Amino acid sequence: MCGIVGYIGKRAGAPIVLDGLQALEYRGYDSAGLVTINATGATLTKQVGRVAGLTAAVEPQAQPDHLAIGHTRWATHGVPSMFNAHPHTNTAKTIFVVHNGIIENYVQLRDRLQALGYQFVSETDTEVIPHLIDYYSQRLPSFTAALKAALADLRGAYAIAVITTIRPTTLYAARLSSPLVIGVGDGEHYLASDPAAIMEHTKQVLYLDDYDLATITADKISVHNLKRDKPIEHTVELLDFDNEQAQLGDYAHFMLKEIHEAPATIRSATLGRSLAAKNIVKLGGLESVVAQLKYIDRIVIVACGTSYYAGLVGEYLIEELAGIPVEVHLASEFKYRHEPFSRSTALLAISQSGETADTIAALKKVEDYGVLRLGIVNAVGSTIARMTDAGVYCHAGPEQAVASTKAFIAQVTVLIQIALHLSNGRTKLFKPLLKELDDLPAKAQIVLDQAETIKKIAAKYKDYRDFLFIGRQYNFPCALEGALKLKEVSYIHAEGYAAGEMKHGPLAMIDKDFPSFALATNSFLLDKTYSNIEEIRARKGPVVAIATVGNKHIADLADDVIYLPETLEQTQPILTAIAMQLFSYYIALARGHNVDRPRNLAKSVTVE
Repeated sequence: MCGIVGYIGKRAGAPIVLDGLQALEYRGYDSAGLVTINATGATLTKQVGRVAGLTAAVEPQAQPDHLAIGHTRWATHGVPSMFNAHPHTNTAKTIFVVHNGIIENYVQLRDRLQALGYQFVSETDTEVIPHLIDYYSQRLPSFTAALKAALADLRGAYAIAVITTIRPTTLYAARLSSPLVIGVGDGEHYLASDPAAIMEHTKQVLYLDDYDLATITADKISVHNLKRDKPIEHTVELLDFDNEQAQLGDYAHFMLKEIHEAPATIRSATLGRSLAAKNIVKLGGLESVVAQLKYIDRIVIVACGTSYYAGLVGEYLIEELAGIPVEVHLASEFKYRHEPFSRSTALLAISQSGETADTIAALKKVEDYGVLRLGIVNAVGSTIARMTDAGVYCHAGPEQAVASTKAFIAQVTVLIQIALHLSNGRTKLFKPLLKELDDLPAKAQIVLDQAETIKKIAAKYKDYRDFLFIGRQYNFPCALEGALKLKEVSYIHAEGYAAGEMKHGPLAMIDKDFPSFALATNSFLLDKTYSNIEEIRARKGPVVAIATVGNKHIADLADDVIYLPETLEQTQPILTAIAMQLFSYYIALARGHNVDRPRNLAKSVTVE
């Protein structure tokens, strides 16, 4: 969602911050702003729209600007406008703030400040922060004390960067439930809400924790934890991130590039873990909790969006292969539920970014329950990775397109391995699945090689307004994910349904103008899926089907068919997802949409 970038050091800060904001464009935003401070004072520039427009609007500085903060805003309070864009400032324009998150008590704070004579120019929750700091700076002995007092008044989630003409050689940063990372340089330091913004300059970083307040100069980083009221020493970590992977290369869009990275994604997620020759699964991230896992008799998976659908696949996998009961909850609902927990329950959080606000809240909910907290995340060093007791990284590399593609592939691949690990070799599918994971990258490539065929099929359906995705067993969560992908990037209304539910409502929608996407790969329920397709055909509904190569009957039932290589039922979701991703991509492209930056959406949802 919103992006923060800051710099303090010996170089000009504006170009560094602007480049960092450009690197965060994939997160989604509607406006951008920058403020710099030098010997002559502060210069503030804002722009509605793209970072390129902000860059063009920034005037060259006569004096070097060694201190700068910038922001890309995804609107939560107030429409996209120059007034609502960050940075926000106090009336005297001496204090500047950029903020990710939501200040839940901003209305009360705003009323209080207005009663004291403070004037507001925006509709945002953020503007209360610089006014609060201003208020306390007039009553407390230091700017740091004023900042601490202002933070104590805030309720909600925040990542905040503050600079002021009062202290023109210092960059301040604070976080609560919203990510911030400090990049360590030589005589210079960087600040960002996402490491992608600063990886060009440094791979040495330290991650701020909740209630941390960092005071950053060109030569020093000091962190004070407000909750514990004491200084904190954070370990400097090395970013595990390949800058080349974040580049578009020869692809037209990041979404297409990331779909085509599926074979490499599968290999990365299984490398050193799935050892077919030795008939073992080795998950180093779970080794520290092996003893606890032996006593787990219930697993609760929490996630949002695409990660939630991967979790639904994981439910089938873990129950079938390991025999452990699994529940899957939307993190946004789970955190408000009241339900019994025991120490034999494990909570498994799944998140691509590792910064999903609702999933973090779900983990916080069980902090005092004594349950084992596990994670499946892609971003090394992320909040969820650091909150959990143990977990498995996806190693999918950066995902720049807003619509998640290879993250789903990686998450399902990891869930297969976790299910096998938990089975302790008891399932008869242990050896066949290890062998299939070895073969899966090549099979994924076979699906990708059909891109032109899928593109032609997509062109036939680009003008429809509605779509129904249906599937059974492992294909049911795939139907949900396929519908999500189509609506995300093409803006076509799409629903995913368990195929057995057709007669319980969805059939009422079917006619010649309402096509269906039937997932009819080989399984013991395939004949029942055929019956569901027949129900659609009887009502004149067009049908696109995904089927296993060699299936001759499906051509008599469906108008168009995408064939997948033969694979085990447990690994079918990976190949099915690739085909559906290509279908959605090409429909969106044919409709003229920005496939990498769908309207109203953000890559990393860091607020509730």
